[in-house]
Amino acid sequence: RDVERSRGLGDVYKRQEQLRAARSDDGFTVLVQPPFIVAGDEAPEQVQRRATKTIGWATALLKDAYFEHDPPDAPTVWLFRDDASYRRWAKQLFDDEPDTPYGYFTAEHNALVMNISTGGGTLVHELVHPFIDANFPSCPSWFDEGLASLYEQCGERDGKIVGFENWRLPGLQAHINAGTNPTFETLTHTSRDAFYADETGVHYAQARYLAFYLQHEGLLRRYYHAFHEGSASDPSGYETLKSVLGTNDMKAFEQEWMRFVLSLKRS
Repeated sequence: RDVERSRGLGDVYKRQEQLRAARSDDGFTVLVQPPFIVAGDEAPEQVQRRATKTIGWATALLKDAYFEHDPPDAPTVWLFRDDASYRRWAKQLFDDEPDTPYGYFTAEHNALVMNISTGGGTLVHELVHPFIDANFPSCPSWFDEGLASLYEQCGERDGKIVGFENWRLPGLQAHINAGTNPTFETLTHTSRDAFYADETGVHYAQARYLAFYLQHEGLLRRYYHAFHEGSASDPSGYETLKSVLGTNDMKAFEQEWMRFVLSLKRS
């Protein structure tokens, strides 16, 4: 295994040198921060800082909490200094026209494409996706995005990665007050296309704050591992959710969860 890992790292460093040679004249600093290659057009010391303080930090804590396997083939994390650079290079490198100002993960190109001027939160969010792809490829979109968005605003507590209240909270509270948020049975059975077609933001927000509630109750890691292990018989995760919560009365739980969410304040 050590020999295989050494050979794999050798391939990664070879790719780093190839990318460095191809992009150094464009002002990119190219680093290896296992299991990723990092390429950024900010000042070299800033790229290094983001590689170690954000990517390295989040990777170590996410692996400790959830993930056994690294993403294969060392995805490249592209860190673009501003919106103009982000959109220019997304088009030039991948023929993409981003529909988000923040960043995204493209499995097709094995790359994270980031407008890093918007902050490190989206970067941590996007780091979750290649780990989910490598460890839980059947994961439904609601939990993939719920777990990823939990860490859009995050920190460390007692050596563990922890998500905090964030900008999605007020919109979710408005949906709860209006009675327009879905039940958890509906959310967990939402197809990929339907999940991403939601233009109100309630799918992302509700998935995030279900993960936030599970984190608050000390159940999130248990839920992830139980869902992962039992996904063949429970592909939506709904029955596993009931089991981890210790209830069959989901209407009562939803009332409890809504009271919890309404009690929160954006940090």
